Amino acid sequence: MIGLISATAAGAAARDRLAAAWPDRTRVYEGSVADAVRTAFAECEQLVCFLATGAVVRLVAPLLDDKRTDPGVVCVDEGGRFAVSLVGGHGGGANGLAREVGEVLGAEPVVTTATDAVRLPGLDTLGLPVEGNVAAVSRALLDGEAVALRAEVTWPLPPLPVAADGAYTIRVTDRLVEPGEREAVLRPPTLVVGVGASKGAPVDEVLGLVEGALREAGLSAASLAGLATVDAKADEPGVVEAARRLGVPLVTYGAEELARVEVPNPSDAPLAAVGTPSVAEAAALVGGGELLVPKRKSAARPAMATCAVVRRPGRGRLAVVGLGPGARDLLTPRAKAELRRASVLVGLDQYVDQIRDLLRPGTRVLESGLGAEEERARTAVAEARRGQAVALIGSGDAGVYAMASPALAEASDDIDVVGVPGVTAALAAGALLGAPLGHDHVSISLSDLHTPWEVIERRVRAAAEADLVVTFYNPRSRGRDWQLPKALAILAEHRAPATPAGVVRNASRADESSRLTTLAALDPAWVDMMTVVTVGNTATREIAGRMVTPRGYRWQEESR
Repeated sequence: MIGLISATAAGAAARDRLAAAWPDRTRVYEGSVADAVRTAFAECEQLVCFLATGAVVRLVAPLLDDKRTDPGVVCVDEGGRFAVSLVGGHGGGANGLAREVGEVLGAEPVVTTATDAVRLPGLDTLGLPVEGNVAAVSRALLDGEAVALRAEVTWPLPPLPVAADGAYTIRVTDRLVEPGEREAVLRPPTLVVGVGASKGAPVDEVLGLVEGALREAGLSAASLAGLATVDAKADEPGVVEAARRLGVPLVTYGAEELARVEVPNPSDAPLAAVGTPSVAEAAALVGGGELLVPKRKSAARPAMATCAVVRRPGRGRLAVVGLGPGARDLLTPRAKAELRRASVLVGLDQYVDQIRDLLRPGTRVLESGLGAEEERARTAVAEARRGQAVALIGSGDAGVYAMASPALAEASDDIDVVGVPGVTAALAAGALLGAPLGHDHVSISLSDLHTPWEVIERRVRAAAEADLVVTFYNPRSRGRDWQLPKALAILAEHRAPATPAGVVRNASRADESSRLTTLAALDPAWVDMMTVVTVGNTATREIAGRMVTPRGYRWQEESR
């Protein structure tokens, strides 16, 4: 929960705007400001104070205890101009909160954390448990000193300015090791513990078995990704509570699926009880991995729990990112976050140039020219399979005539894939024209480089007969100048010459242009590959110079 505190009418107005935007995330604290801050500090994970920074400093200073547990505090001036990350920038999430508050209020986020200031990822912001001398290692990174990366397990990390050797070390491991004086240890969630349990198995027995197995194998509980068991034990209280105390999810699998997993120690007892010869080992090994601790029983007599520990292989991460139509303010915050997270960026050279300034120092950029889409897709997937954090970029939405489909056709389930939506050219053009896509519509590419013209023509004809609004992508180039006139002629067989049509070039970019015309008057010479053409249906109208396709509301019908 985010506590909101203000002292004046101006501050309360900004406070109320934030509360209205985040009704489920915020709580307004009234009354004495000092009392409100104390109460919110105790009850909330984060605070936004609409007060002068000096006042907030004096109020929260006596309350500070440990940066790992203190709430993040953001201070917004009463004019709503700045959102200052004051306390708990990383641990309390104040840096991210300041940016979010800035988005809502139109305020400038002010983040002074050293790593953020120079666009380095903070070691405590990577979403992984981190131990050791984090401050010293971070300072060494900032000072440009040699910091070595020792990755004992593979995990996709953002770009870090590391060397082959150095006086300081970042160690990535799931081993139970004591960090050195100049070492920070990152613990990725690579370990899965499979658990079998008799009915009524006590939670302390299950928990003691799991923790003992990890400890005796020299493995860190901080790298535990989850507990796994058979569906029949999904509601077993001792197993459920053990997962809750360990702070990890409980994943369950059907007995038939577990029976198909090869294990070194099958048994007749679980086969008779739940229908699979193995629960602990099989549940841990679903998805593959290295069996580090074979099945073992608890020490109780009789033993009511078994467990096995598996290290699952590190998975690379591929984010397929839509950059939008070109304008920076139409690039989504999620897309920006993925660009900052990537250690490898793959994309068309002209798209890379659009966002190069957003990349963290050290990001490896693999760019190529037009016509190399399949090569870029293969490259991105290959880098992800090497365990990298990869961003594959495309214009508009990466899933619309862009890089998502070739990349996902190349990828298998050995990497994690994340799709980041973007504003499409059709949407950007539609916003300039008015509301042409207000009812059912379709997008059709007129490029026959990958699709035979016979197929394209059949789709255009179907859209014409179905009375759909049509947006044409890739409508005309120097080498393809006859497809657009042919497509317009097909539409003209089913629509009146006065049907509104829009031609938009470079939507949202500095040299954007748009014109509203009719199906009969549309001149293909106006059109090139940077253009989208939108043709209305039989209901589309020009209203006050805008192209509008009504949704058929009754009040609209009655007003005609």
